[in-house]
Formats: sequence, C-alpha cells, structure tokens
Amino acid sequence: MPKSQSILSWNVNGIRAVLKKGFESFINENNYDIICLQETKISEDLVDDLHFELYPNALWNCADKKGYSGTVILCKEKPISVNKGIGIEKHDKEGRVISAEFPNFILVNVYTPNAQNHGDDGRPKRLYYRCLEWDVDFLNYILILEKTKPVIVCGDLNVAHHEIDLANPKKNRNNAGFTDEEREGFQALVDAGFLDIYRQRNPNKAGAYSWWSYRANARARNIGWRIDYFCISKLLESKVSAAEILPSIMGSDHCPISMTIKA
Repeated sequence: MPKSQSILSWNVNGIRAVLKKGFESFINENNYDIICLQETKISEDLVDDLHFELYPNALWNCADKKGYSGTVILCKEKPISVNKGIGIEKHDKEGRVISAEFPNFILVNVYTPNAQNHGDDGRPKRLYYRCLEWDVDFLNYILILEKTKPVIVCGDLNVAHHEIDLANPKKNRNNAGFTDEEREGFQALVDAGFLDIYRQRNPNKAGAYSWWSYRANARARNIGWRIDYFCISKLLESKVSAAEILPSIMGSDHCPISMTIKA
C-alpha cells in the first residue's frame, strides 16, 4: 500500500476526443493512482477497445444513449467492490455515477445533470429534476455509503456554490449552474458534513475555475466557473495533503482537478 494516493478528476467532454489531444501522455507523465473521468460519451460496446497501460482496472458506467454522459474510474489497485449508479432507474440510465470501494474510503465519481437553459417559463429546463429529485437522491446515496466508510465524491457537480466560484455572478444569477435551488442543493451536501476540500484550503482564492465556455475567448480571459469538486467526509480532512485545480491542462472545456490523500 502506498503512503499516499493521488486522485485526478476531469470532465473530458468525450474520451475519444481527449485521446487525440495528448491525454495518455498527460496521465503517464503524472502517474496518478486513480483517475475519474466524466462525460466520456462512449457506449459499452466500444470500451473494450480502450487500454491504459498504467491502469489495469477500468470501471466504466455508460449511458444507454450513445454519445452521451458516462463516467469511468481508472485505477492501479483493484477495488474491493464496484457499484454502477445509485440504485434508482430514472437516474441510472444516463451512466452518471460509478463508485469504488478501497481499503480506507469509498470513491464516488459523478457527472451531475445540467439544469439546462431555458424552459418556456424562463427557468432552466431540467431544474426541478436536478434539484428536487437528483440532488436529494444522490445525497441520500452517499450518506448511506458513509455509514460503511468515509466517502470521497469527485466530479462535475454542475454548480458554482458561491459568488467567488464564477467570474460573473450577478450576470449569471438564475442561469443553469447558479440558481438558488442548485446552490442550495450543494449547500445540503455541505450541511450533511461533506467538505469542499479545495475551498476549505483556499477560502478567499478568486479566479480559480475549472470550466470555461468555448465562446468569446473565455478561457484565455479566465471568464470561468468552478463546478468540479472533491467533496470529502470530515474524517478524511486531516489526511488530505494537496487539493489543486490544473487550469494549464488543455483538451476539454473543463480542466482537471486533483487531490492527494495519505493512506
């Protein structure tokens, strides 16, 4: 067992697309112990064609709809157990959650549904599903897991929690990703005892973003949002030695985030 484990999380916006942009070189050079990817956009019948030399364990959860959503955990160490989805059919058909149990924690890789702009009522189209159904059921799922072992949730949570987490909070008020309802859903996670470890370590750091629109040269201008997170059980707080955002890594409209935890 290594003294510490490094975990990378990245919404790659298509695994096959990012493979053409240096993904394998990046992961081989950095030698992470565990890699969690979201929005893989690949179907179950195609994953066997993908092999990653450093990661003999590739745990895929693909959406029923081809070219949509999807998550994967790549890991060196074989997990004790693996679970796809959260056990609720209406959520699980989109391949948004895969969980792996390791000796000292349960890792949950999640790609949270986007509330989407805009419905006929001027509100994000999928807001009520996202906030009244998904957020509630996902939190219940990880609280049940936490009764067994401490939990690490990582991935694209599709919400900026506070105004400091996006470049233009006033302009985006009530847009998808920054509605009061979505922010309250994230706050419920915090109130349940999970720590947003990057913000915990960097309480006043502005301009730290993980997603940028492809429009208006937003990334070069750093007009972004922090919507990718590591949220951990409080029991793990003292074990985390690093929590970082990696904005210089290209290949997606998101950048990776990473965390290192002592074994």
